[in-house]
Amino acid sequence: MQTNVIERRVYTPKLSAEASDAIRRLAWSMDKPMTVAVIKLIMALPAIIDPTKICLACKDKTDCNGCIFCRHLTAEDKKAILEAL
Repeated sequence: MQTNVIERRVYTPKLSAEASDAIRRLAWSMDKPMTVAVIKLIMALPAIIDPTKICLACKDKTDCNGCIFCRHLTAEDKKAILEAL
């Protein structure tokens, strides 16, 4: 039996020393490991950046319903997300 599996390419960017240091400092301020801090910061981006810009530039329209930028956030949602950082 064949299953429909969507393969996602995993991209591991090489960070500059400056960017790595910044992430480390952010993680310390959040009292979280760097990997957790990066995930939390990425998940908070829709509260900071206009999601419409992201959607318009997106080149992967395969899972819009699961995309964090397709959620419509209220001002209260944005405030809660940012306070959770």
